[in-house]
Amino acid sequence: MTAHFESVQNAAMYPDAFDVAAPEIAFERDLWPRKLGVFVRNVPASASEGAASAAKPDENALTAPVRELAVGQFGFVPQWVKSASDAKLRSTKMVNARSETVTTSNNFRDAWLAGQRCIVPMMAFFEDDWRSGKAVPTRITRVDGKPMGVAGIWERWAKDGTEIISFTLLTVNANSHALLHRYQQNGNEKRMPVILGEGAYDAWLNTRPEKAREFMRAYAANLLTANPVEKK
Repeated sequence: MTAHFESVQNAAMYPDAFDVAAPEIAFERDLWPRKLGVFVRNVPASASEGAASAAKPDENALTAPVRELAVGQFGFVPQWVKSASDAKLRSTKMVNARSETVTTSNNFRDAWLAGQRCIVPMMAFFEDDWRSGKAVPTRITRVDGKPMGVAGIWERWAKDGTEIISFTLLTVNANSHALLHRYQQNGNEKRMPVILGEGAYDAWLNTRPEKAREFMRAYAANLLTANPVEKK
């Protein structure tokens, strides 16, 4: 399970890598369950956009979705959760959604079918290397040093005056992955987040739910590198 990742702190990377405005709030470098981070999602374009033009607006342009950077909690809160205290307890266990069951899971199905997909920007994610018999935290990044866009889903939960915007990371099996099979505890299924190629961002956010499953695949091992975390 990927329960720790490094957020993108360089504000200039957001417009370049994800085609969104830079974040307006400060958030932590290390994201753990229930910490606030940012994610990229689609929102309907404002009907006021392009109003300055005297020509008749293109109706499709007015309704086409645009990307925005949203703030949310790392750790999903489903609609069925009854209270804020229950949300606090459950969200720490919902930082990942299995791609194989996201369409049927009670926790994630409604958000998936509603098209509430997102992209989670990160510089790295962390997994433990147990090959020595002890857990060695390991930082996994792209070889080229660029930020990663990880597939996720998001939700808005509101009850009794409390609102929680949350997100989770989608994962795939990594038992046969040339790099990721080395990490996480032995004897357990190995999982890895769904890292999207930059050219797939628009398609991932805009495709129909029944087609979105096609993006659930492991990222090429030769494009990733892993290094033990240095102890301070």
